[in-house]
Amino acid sequence: MRVINKDELRHEAKLVNELKKSIFIYPTDTIYGLGCDATNQELVAKIRDIKNSPDQPFSIIIPNKNMIYEYCETNEKTKEYVEKLPGPYTLILKVKKKFFAPNVNPKNNTIGIRIPNHWFYNYIKKMKVPVITTSANVTGGDFMTSIEDLDSEIKKRVDYIVYDGELKGRPSTIIHLEKKEVEIMER
Repeated sequence: MRVINKDELRHEAKLVNELKKSIFIYPTDTIYGLGCDATNQELVAKIRDIKNSPDQPFSIIIPNKNMIYEYCETNEKTKEYVEKLPGPYTLILKVKKKFFAPNVNPKNNTIGIRIPNHWFYNYIKKMKVPVITTSANVTGGDFMTSIEDLDSEIKKRVDYIVYDGELKGRPSTIIHLEKKEVEIMER
């Protein structure tokens, strides 16, 4: 496991490709996320194992907003919320064409999508793949806001931690757009 910071990412271009092949923890505009390339079924399975979460749906961060319109069912109502991105929201949308590994959301045909308002998002854009975004904790445990409160078992099982100091956020607000009526869930 290697801890890296913003300057190292900026000056070591190969790190972006390394992250793409790895399990990593990264900062967002809310809390720290545990992630990997969401198109890589093997890496997604490892995250499921780390979190002890066999079938809970995972959300993804997408490298550009256009992917929402290309791969998800949208309408005027969803466009209104898509335009709020980037921000501390997870939009739950129906999928019209899968663009992530089947084990990201094994039970239904929806996906949670985030675009964080944070400098690390620039590196996700450079990866050019959707990235798993789930809290850096074992399911049911406390989420990570600083490296000191990262579960030691998780720390042993990740390849990289992109560290940006203590984060004072809360998990993102979930906005269900896959239903007839919009449902907003603060967490």
